[in-house]
Amino acid sequence: MVVGLQRMRVTRQRFFAAFALSGAAALAALGLALVEPAGMARASTVAGKGDKAFGEYLAGTCTTCHQVTGRSVGGVPPILAWPEDQFAAVMKSYRAKDRDNQVMQAIAGRLSDEEIYALAAYFGSLPLQPNIK
Repeated sequence: MVVGLQRMRVTRQRFFAAFALSGAAALAALGLALVEPAGMARASTVAGKGDKAFGEYLAGTCTTCHQVTGRSVGGVPPILAWPEDQFAAVMKSYRAKDRDNQVMQAIAGRLSDEEIYALAAYFGSLPLQPNIK
């Protein structure tokens, strides 16, 4: 229990630090591109085996720009219902700076494989929403 709480604090600090560092860039890049609390169990590092609850916990940073409705707003693409392996591959390519987007590179650069797979499991589990106007 204590280890889980320590891990939750460290993860929250990393995400808030990433968001704070890239906040100005996020506002500037809003038109360029981009992708809560629940239990935190250990996620596997194998695509398709990420911990959905952990991903839901981490998703707050993503949903700052990406809409949970599945709508694309201001050039920020939806990330709902992506295949987990595709989501993980895209995030890893941002982390490796193979994809060009400073905001996503900063955010993905702070994610471990475990966190990427957890986010992939969470966003992959969300259903596509009907067209919302």
